Amino acid sequence: MKTHRYFRFAASVAALALAAACNNGTTSPSTSTPPALFSRQAKGDDGGNGSSGAAAGFAILANAAVTCTNGTITGDVGTFQATPTGSVTRTSCPITGTVHVGDEVAKQAYNAFLAKYDAVATAACDAVLTGTLAGRNLAPGVYCFDAAATLTGVLTLTGPSNASWTFKIGTLGTGALTGTNFSVVMAGGAQACNVSWWVSQAATLTDSDLKGSILAGAAITLTRGTFNGNAWSKADVTVTGTAVTGCASSGGNGDGDDDKGHKHKDKDKDKCNQGVGNGAEGCDPGNSNHRHGSNDENGGTPGNPGRRDH
Repeated sequence: MKTHRYFRFAASVAALALAAACNNGTTSPSTSTPPALFSRQAKGDDGGNGSSGAAAGFAILANAAVTCTNGTITGDVGTFQATPTGSVTRTSCPITGTVHVGDEVAKQAYNAFLAKYDAVATAACDAVLTGTLAGRNLAPGVYCFDAAATLTGVLTLTGPSNASWTFKIGTLGTGALTGTNFSVVMAGGAQACNVSWWVSQAATLTDSDLKGSILAGAAITLTRGTFNGNAWSKADVTVTGTAVTGCASSGGNGDGDDDKGHKHKDKDKDKCNQGVGNGAEGCDPGNSNHRHGSNDENGGTPGNPGRRDH
């Protein structure tokens, strides 16, 4: 009986404490964030934190044509249309990955992209943005532009490694994404592949360093600079002088073909060097004391690179 009286007393104390907290206006902050659309940790499912199932391994997806000149692409490349309508044309553009022109793999990936595009289109906006985003520092969330977005300068995204950002351009029906000398900086452990850019119409990046994956309703054009993410378009994708690193394949995805069509192994598999806090690259999981050059595949935080040799 003493035990029962003790538990009744403890429950009464807990209830009184909860009531006092409510009366004082004390509440727990919400820690929920939108699901990451292109996380490198995705294994092909689409359970809310992966990159669209069948499309996960594709750095570039287009309807009919992919053209790459004086650039590099890390990840698979595919088109929905088969030859002769579909094509992947390269000039001095090595691809570390597999090229799929209108085969069943590419078709499944493209249809998965279309499903993801439609799903993101319905995501509710946390805030509506205007301006170039230069000098802005944004927390995780869903950010929308009613119409077109013309971006320049440096945008900083600050959050933990599991946080995500979704930018929707043209939510009222029309709007293109244009970035010129535009850079995205990830801070606080934030991951580039947890950022997505949904665009009603075309996406054009020039001399930019974009972090995050693009889902575009029209053509994607990348000219010079770097691009860390997947580029998926309902039309064509053109890469000129740009280093493209896809989300699911940042360290290479095994056998690929070079600019001459020769198959080769990914030579960087044992040379991960993504830096502390930049996320997994799908390569040898070192922990800062790995003797082949890996540093921080399994985590670490900025300023604390992990284990040292003893």
